[in-house]
Amino acid sequence: MKNWLLGTTFAVVALSSSIWATDVYKIDTAHSTVGFSVRHMVLSNTRGSFGDYTGDVVWDKDLKNAKINGTVKVASIDTRDQKRDDHLRSADFMDAVQFPEIQFHSTKIRKAGKVYEVTGQLTMKGVTRTVKFPLNVSDPVKDPWGNTRVNFSSEFKINRQDYGISWNKKLDNGGLVVGDEVTVQLDIEGVKAAN
Repeated sequence: MKNWLLGTTFAVVALSSSIWATDVYKIDTAHSTVGFSVRHMVLSNTRGSFGDYTGDVVWDKDLKNAKINGTVKVASIDTRDQKRDDHLRSADFMDAVQFPEIQFHSTKIRKAGKVYEVTGQLTMKGVTRTVKFPLNVSDPVKDPWGNTRVNFSSEFKINRQDYGISWNKKLDNGGLVVGDEVTVQLDIEGVKAAN
């Protein structure tokens, strides 16, 4: 009886610790995308991405310790057009020399139906604004090398004017060359760090 009680106690403790464990996931940049799209001349969406970024997701089941942090190098912007990319790096847009990084730090993560809702501080071109966006979180999978992987994905909109990114030209029909609304697309594959 004593051994059974002791074994049951250990089992409950072990189960509880696994349920409420806090896991850290590092971004696997080889299998992730930090992208965006913006309207061009009210005709089409110009798409781009950033190639140099780092970050991690701290995750637990009850979300008490959950947080997301990320840093993007502005100079790594890529829209598949060198002239346009150079313009985007200039002071007209992102000013990569004076403001070399975009940073995000979450302040709250909560369950919202089938997805999660993330609130945090987004800093770009020296301006920090609160943003809120939905987050899809996949079930964890084991890769062939024994690593645990999880996908974190989201799509949301921000206004570039809110961050002082205001360059534009008017078209003859009254439209603008560059739209103000930017759609941010995150498709992040996280690898669980060893405890």
